[in-house]
Amino acid sequence: MRKILTVVPLFLLAGCVNDSATFYADGTREHTLTVRRQQEFFWKEDAQYTLMAARLPECQRAIPLGEMPLEGLEFELFASGDSIWSLRAGKYVWQVETQGCTLVAEGGNTTAAGTKLGTYVAESKKSKMRFDAEAAPAAAPAGASADAPPAPQ
Repeated sequence: MRKILTVVPLFLLAGCVNDSATFYADGTREHTLTVRRQQEFFWKEDAQYTLMAARLPECQRAIPLGEMPLEGLEFELFASGDSIWSLRAGKYVWQVETQGCTLVAEGGNTTAAGTKLGTYVAESKKSKMRFDAEAAPAAAPAGASADAPPAPQ
């Protein structure tokens, strides 16, 4: 009976979603913006989203974005100058500055400024989150990469 009771909680967590997608700002692993999606229980239709901003070694910060739908959600990423980023989901915008590692602004009346770099996509529960870069790579800051970290040199 004890064995059954210790295994049952594992089944409750088995269907939970816990994934992320990363944008590599300067082509290295040191300057990244990652959106993380975590589902607390498998029966919930919402997930907790967090923006992980990093510019190592000076900046590392987790910014809670709140509880939003698990599926069919998109976050658009914009760059407006050195180390200033805007993340937009619907009408809500978060502005982050990775030079000083601060949340500059957030809210429904904040505008997403700058060049659109791409979109973080949480299509479904069964597919992993991904970052889709904009088609025109010339619009991104020099050395920006979205798909994979740079190859070691």
